[in-house]
Amino acid sequence: MKPKAYRSELSPDWCPGCGNFGIVAALTRAFAELGLSPERAVLVSGIGCSAKTVHYLRSYGLHTLHGRGLPVAQGIKLARPELTVVALAGDGDGMGIGAGHFVGAGRRNVDLTYLLFNNQVYGMTKGQAAPTLDFGARPKGLARPNPQGPVHPLWLAFASGYTFIARGFAFDLAGLAGLIAEAIRHPGLAFVDVLQPCPTYNDLHTREWFAERVYDLGATGYDPAAGDVAAFAEKAGEWGERIPVGVFWRRRRPTFGEVLGAPAEGDPLARAEGLLAAHHLG
Repeated sequence: MKPKAYRSELSPDWCPGCGNFGIVAALTRAFAELGLSPERAVLVSGIGCSAKTVHYLRSYGLHTLHGRGLPVAQGIKLARPELTVVALAGDGDGMGIGAGHFVGAGRRNVDLTYLLFNNQVYGMTKGQAAPTLDFGARPKGLARPNPQGPVHPLWLAFASGYTFIARGFAFDLAGLAGLIAEAIRHPGLAFVDVLQPCPTYNDLHTREWFAERVYDLGATGYDPAAGDVAAFAEKAGEWGERIPVGVFWRRRRPTFGEVLGAPAEGDPLARAEGLLAAHHLG
């Protein structure tokens, strides 16, 4: 299937120039590269501008509660391990109200992909500071400079135990699509922090601002599989004049599904799988 075949009949209602358009385009490219069947893919979102993504792709989709997309996605993957599950969240959804779930998921290493739509503001509720906004920053949605320090998604993912950690840029479509496809292929919990502009409320970090600064981490000889914690910490914290994008960390350890094994006979999950199998055969 070609990328456009994964688009639904609905038209996005995001603001012109929003980075979400690039992320949707990258998702469809990644699905096409992997040859995914739409009926074998599930997108799960919370609340916010990014959450609407589930309506714009041809796949199964669940639009859940604020900050709760990740636990729902984990449940789907454990119940139906043959499905490709991608959880989506904005930086407020994922790093604010959903931060506890973000940390807990890292402990389990469920085999799914988590995309963070990171524009540093709450775009749906008029541009308040999201947890990823720098201390002292004042985009036009704020009445005064941000009085709080930022959450660092890559560092938090590492501390929580994510086994694949990457960062992409919403308008580097080829690069972001490649990262998403690589994250989906990874056997374990994969996290991709996607930098994106919010043209309506964040006038500090525009598309042009990012484009002048992002560079390919892989082109520098950096090896995400080397296990070099100091190198990871340094590159993950690089921000300002130069911002690396690419894969920062990759490790292989047993997934939560592998640790639990197949459900025993008589287990409610086993009975549910039996009913599903009978439904498909019928």
